Amino acid sequence: METYLVGGAVRDELLGLPVGERDWVVVGATQQDMERAGYRPVGRDFPVFLHPQSNEEYALARTERKTAPGYRGFAVNASPEVTLAEDLQRRDLTVNAMARAPDGSLVDPWGGLDDLGARVLRHVSPAFVEDPVRILRTARLAARFHELGFTVAPETLQLMRAMVAAGEADALVPERVWQETRRALGTARPDVFLEVLRDCGALAAVFPEIDALFGVPQPPRWHPEVDTGRHMLLCLRAAARLGLDVETRVAVLLHDLGKGTTPREFWPAHHGHEERSVTLARRLCERLRAPASFRELAEIVARYHGLCHRAGELRPATLLKLLEGTDALRRPERFEKFLLACEADLKGRDGLENAPYPQAELLRRAQAAAAGVAPQPLVADGLKGEELRERLRALRVEAIAAACPRDAAGAPQA
Repeated sequence: METYLVGGAVRDELLGLPVGERDWVVVGATQQDMERAGYRPVGRDFPVFLHPQSNEEYALARTERKTAPGYRGFAVNASPEVTLAEDLQRRDLTVNAMARAPDGSLVDPWGGLDDLGARVLRHVSPAFVEDPVRILRTARLAARFHELGFTVAPETLQLMRAMVAAGEADALVPERVWQETRRALGTARPDVFLEVLRDCGALAAVFPEIDALFGVPQPPRWHPEVDTGRHMLLCLRAAARLGLDVETRVAVLLHDLGKGTTPREFWPAHHGHEERSVTLARRLCERLRAPASFRELAEIVARYHGLCHRAGELRPATLLKLLEGTDALRRPERFEKFLLACEADLKGRDGLENAPYPQAELLRRAQAAAAGVAPQPLVADGLKGEELRERLRALRVEAIAAACPRDAAGAPQA
């Protein structure tokens, strides 16, 4: 019974990166051996156990044989005769197919160390095509390690294209798509995740609403980059530079989906795209079973981002309507995410990467002013119902006007 550290922990250690979760492979043992040693079985599809003290995952060395489409269509052999090299051979990429022996030596039967040095993500064997999740995982690792110089090997990209053509990407279940996408969007280059998926054809299969943005023009006056798909990628880069959380990055990703459904005869204008974007963002989030908070933020960014950009043109009463529509008074933390998503939208354009966004500060002042007008004194004066609502709105409009004074030309001062 021999135990080896495997996978991402070995890879990240060799790259000099912090090591998060550690996975272990046990060679020469049976399930009964593991349970007698105190390990707790947790694997449903193959034998995985939790260490009795550390709770880290230990899996029996195994081989896999494809028996049906999808990522669960495998027959697993986890007998004690399976070698470490055989277990590593079934893994996706060579950089993930290395192990650290108990004596500290590196076990690298498939050239992972060389590919690590060459900054290449390369499949271990033709069996790569048997698991469609590997398409997403490879794209995610390309995003995570892009700034270290990593690229996907041409022959691996070709295999990914073949998998898409064979319909393997259609077998991906929503939970796995969401899991990999959520992790990819949290990387330093989330745009690379989508570029790799598009390059192999998987974007159209997994995210047809996003793929539809490419090739759709926008007015050059507002969008020097013109292409809506390119704008979306630039917005994701801006979101990463701004350090936005994943929930906000999802909203940035989905804010313009409606432009992909604008009839060609109306190009490059996209009147009414906001409401179409709301519908598409909601459907996509529901399809992937994303948490409700992700869907709700994506919807308000899709619906109100254009109005946010025009905040400097809005009268106090309209500013209050925007605050009410985004529920900014009751949910100020979410409103801040909304403002940051809109800032990423502005900065996701060629030449505007470092442009100021005074609209956000203007709206923060308006939100603070409106929130400072409480209904309790009005209730104490006996107001209720519609009379209370109208008086409260009037006082909040006055507070916004005082907090956001207008210049001589009548425009709010940012």
